[in-house]
Amino acid sequence: MARRKKTRFEESARLNNRAYMYYMTRFSELALSVFKWENLPDTVDERFLELTLYTDGQAVFFRDEVLGELCLQCAVNGPFDVYRIPIRRRAYAVNGYQKNLTNKDSVIIWNNKLHTNTEPDMRVFARRLWDLDRSIEVNARAQKTPVMLQGPEEQRLTLINLYKEYDGNSPVICGDKNLNLEGFKSINTQAPFVGLDLYQLKTQIWNEALTYLGISNLTIQKKERVNTDEVTRSMGGTLASRNARLEARKKAAEEINKMFDLDISVHFKEDLDTDEAPEEPVEPEEVREDVEVYD
Repeated sequence: MARRKKTRFEESARLNNRAYMYYMTRFSELALSVFKWENLPDTVDERFLELTLYTDGQAVFFRDEVLGELCLQCAVNGPFDVYRIPIRRRAYAVNGYQKNLTNKDSVIIWNNKLHTNTEPDMRVFARRLWDLDRSIEVNARAQKTPVMLQGPEEQRLTLINLYKEYDGNSPVICGDKNLNLEGFKSINTQAPFVGLDLYQLKTQIWNEALTYLGISNLTIQKKERVNTDEVTRSMGGTLASRNARLEARKKAAEEINKMFDLDISVHFKEDLDTDEAPEEPVEPEEVREDVEVYD
């Protein structure tokens, strides 16, 4: 059975989905990489901790009698204390592990002060960006082929083949002596080029997403040189967004240390923060004046 050829709508939908997943992957990687946990027990996976906070908005830290300290997904149950923190909670894992806990033997780590997850907000940004990406692509393509071909119905296949040659950047389009060009007409669609404006809008939305994640970016759009004071003031929203998630993690680390006698800490990775130590400057070798050098 011959394989059915995809329609243009199906091909466009596939490209839309790929563009969306591209941005979701990038945002997810960034969100999972901005915090650094120090002195976590070997049995706690930092990546899974941040992934759980990103997707679920909460994780539970506790001590298992056999496995040691763990930080897993959790389902919260009532009753609640006076601050609406669930007293009972159940830790679980995809391999079937489950453990019932309370506020006396576990600590819930919240993703932020609203106790919500980050992933849905990243989906909003990803949707905006993939839509702009595809719009830029369509607009740029319209500059390459801003024409509409018109001809008789019986010559449709000929029109399609001619357009394929044109769309394929063929320098010469050949036709046999039986090619009848009577009735053929091309209509210029006069598509305006707005790609640069769309790309600028895309950059602003990308920077807005970075601000949400607490990652430094330049949100000021101006031709003149940006001074230090403008950069500092533009960082206000970035720092506020950063602290919204950082403070929730710090509070959880304090409660964990108090309950389990540990020394866990967490901080936001600073810009250009690397684990590699800077190279020591190399001192120039001493030049001896009493040595003659020959070519």
